[in-house]
Amino acid sequence: MNSRRHTTCREVREKVMLRYERDLWSRGLAQVAGIDEAGRGPLAGPVVAAAVIFPPHFFIPDVNDSKQLSAVHRVALFDEIMTHAVAVGIGIVGHEVIDQVNILNATYLAMHRAIRRLSLVPDYLLVDGNRFLSTGIPFATIVGGDASSFSIAAASIIAKVARDRMMLEYDRQFPGYGFAKHKGYATSEHREAIKKLGYSDIHRRSFRVR
Repeated sequence: MNSRRHTTCREVREKVMLRYERDLWSRGLAQVAGIDEAGRGPLAGPVVAAAVIFPPHFFIPDVNDSKQLSAVHRVALFDEIMTHAVAVGIGIVGHEVIDQVNILNATYLAMHRAIRRLSLVPDYLLVDGNRFLSTGIPFATIVGGDASSFSIAAASIIAKVARDRMMLEYDRQFPGYGFAKHKGYATSEHREAIKKLGYSDIHRRSFRVR
């Protein structure tokens, strides 16, 4: 009974999380890339995007919006995604460019870089959010896609873990700001550190600190 209930829950989740991908696969579009980013809101550090393509009908049940997962679980899933994906691309745009072109355009740039760094050209893109700057590849934007599309959710995990690892390194380079803990987001601890120490070399000068 419990085993059957577990199987049913897994089947339901798979049906929900693969509904966009299955529709595209059924139309002969085998290389479907999920696209998502991490780091739009922080006061410091880069914005990082990821693009992930899986074999048709492949599914990892625990993959979900990265914000809904613990750090340990994200890392474990990062490794599993990297093992089973057909292709993964990561795009990084630093704080200097964010200040020059604004965070929205920097996010588009990071996504475009992630797509270009895939080892194959996608047939279709599924992009988290409600806006995207076309690369010439057919695409659809999905609001809340990181919680409703398997490929986008996987991209959210890749982007989040990749960015977190960068922020851990920045914590060693710029001690005192707490980057290892808050990853550059505007926590009270982070704002107090900025007041005390001033801006570090990776802070976004165009973001207001309150």
